[in-house]
Amino acid sequence: MTDSSEDTPTAEILPGAEPMSISGDSTGVLVVHGFTGNPQSMRGLAQAFGDAGFTVELPLLPGHGTELADMLDTDWSDWSGAVDEAYADLAARTDKVFVAGLSMGGTLTLWLAQQHPETAGIVLVNPACLPPGSSAELVAGLQSMVDAGETLMDGIGSDVADPDQSELAYGQTPIAPLVSLLTNGEEVAKEIGSIECPALLLTAPQDHVVAPEQGDYLAEHYGGTIERVSLDRSYHVATIDYDKELIFERSVEFVRSIVGG
Repeated sequence: MTDSSEDTPTAEILPGAEPMSISGDSTGVLVVHGFTGNPQSMRGLAQAFGDAGFTVELPLLPGHGTELADMLDTDWSDWSGAVDEAYADLAARTDKVFVAGLSMGGTLTLWLAQQHPETAGIVLVNPACLPPGSSAELVAGLQSMVDAGETLMDGIGSDVADPDQSELAYGQTPIAPLVSLLTNGEEVAKEIGSIECPALLLTAPQDHVVAPEQGDYLAEHYGGTIERVSLDRSYHVATIDYDKELIFERSVEFVRSIVGG
């Protein structure tokens, strides 16, 4: 098993935000980071999958992990296109593919499972899954800001309970990309009943970015079997918070329960 992340050109990538690839067995796991974040927040989970012997890809999504200006002109089509390409590449090298995502990464994970019914299973950590119709007022308000020429608002990164940990995320939130996420994420939420692969849903009751009720909606409407784990000691970026080891352990167990071993 080798970690090839050091081979990736990182001239404009923030230190710590580099994508990561781990060579392993015939089980593939695609790991997806969140909005305005980067692989730093998911590196521990990706490494846990790699240490379990799986083949792992942790891509850096377009506009992320460099500088905020790079994200201003990106939208859902860029991020979904990138994870779809990563999925196809991983599927070509492995027998089964699992997907794991945090926040927007969870939304993209749900979208991938809709596009690829052959997905073996998904792991969702505080996924953004707005019930249909619930974001109309918010989107309208944000769109009015965009129409008025505003491009940035306060940042949403590093919602972490552990004072010794912080997320390497942008300090501000690009508004137009956020509108794209909310709009397309709602479309994903409408179709979660069509997803039939097993899911592991890990949510923090004290999430200050994604309302915990979104996890409840997902669990209620999901089309396949779903296992829930409560992350009682963590906030939104739970993969680097107090419950990170619990996330790593349960996620690896989940994949093993499906593939055996």
